[in-house]
Amino acid sequence: MLSGLRVLDLTRVLAGPLCTMLLGDLGADVLKVERPGSGDETRGWGPPFDAEGRSAYYLSINRNKLAIAADLERPTDRNVLDTLLAGADVVVDNFKRGMLERRGFSPEEWRERRPELIWCTITGFGAGSDRLGYDFVAQAESGWMSITGEPDGDPMKVGVALADILAGKDATIAILGALVRRARTGEGARIHISLLDSARAALVNVAQNTLVSGEDAKRWGNAHPNLVPYQLFNASDKPIVIAVGSDAQWAASARAIGLSHLADDVSLLTNAGRLAQRQRIVGEFERQLATRSAAEWRAALDKAGVPNGVVFTVLEALADANASAITGVPSSVGGVVRFAPPSLDEHGKLIRREGWSAFSSAL
Repeated sequence: MLSGLRVLDLTRVLAGPLCTMLLGDLGADVLKVERPGSGDETRGWGPPFDAEGRSAYYLSINRNKLAIAADLERPTDRNVLDTLLAGADVVVDNFKRGMLERRGFSPEEWRERRPELIWCTITGFGAGSDRLGYDFVAQAESGWMSITGEPDGDPMKVGVALADILAGKDATIAILGALVRRARTGEGARIHISLLDSARAALVNVAQNTLVSGEDAKRWGNAHPNLVPYQLFNASDKPIVIAVGSDAQWAASARAIGLSHLADDVSLLTNAGRLAQRQRIVGEFERQLATRSAAEWRAALDKAGVPNGVVFTVLEALADANASAITGVPSSVGGVVRFAPPSLDEHGKLIRREGWSAFSSAL
């Protein structure tokens, strides 16, 4: 879908590289620029490392790219970057405020020279902040951790760097929107995405609950503040989650697990009634679900049309995903793998010699 689009990737760690990888998955030519010697910090974020010394973390977000190492303090490398910028359609960076400008690569100046250019900067806390943007910090300050974990436990982060991931996807969405506008008007865009903004926006219904009620959100563990039953239960062998989202699903779930008297109870016909009797419902479901295996309950609930799922390990979840130890989990946005994640400066000589035409030679 994005074949021929030229994306200059001046990012490292997670949000930026994820954004540019998604664009690469969609067919864009993505050229990753890294510092000589060490490159992207995530190259060293291991073990595990693959046979070529690339960390699993780095491999997960850097397929479909060519790579060059360039020192922005060296005139010859600055000239290379100037040439690449002159031919790029999209630039994505996550440098601290002022760092590119001090090296003569002002996004605003480039946008003046090339109004059709789309330049996206990803930060931790917004364009006006110098604070370092790390996912863990964004999770803390966005409110996520205050609502994650058991009610009587400590605030807890999500098990993946989800603020980074959402910011990377938000950046991709904004870039695609800018490309549509450019196709219509010829005008590019200056885009700013922050981890904090992406994380706060992802509070969605939790944020709206607090805005409407005026009361702060609480931690519910594996339960749901607005729906019952909508949580994890322990079957006789392993955990299973049941996610009832409608009154019809409620009645079907109760009957499917042998609790028809709950389905027939008029005080539980609506979600509001079930919320008022949360402890009663959860208690009866817990006792009943503990009597049989998760696979048996899953079959019964599937037959009844009730959303449910057995809790898988990561290896179990990936078993049928056609995932690769080199190129990662298949893209969620489609596309094909054209290039494995590159080694540091793997295509440096080719890019210095051919510029953006290096992609034709590398295929």
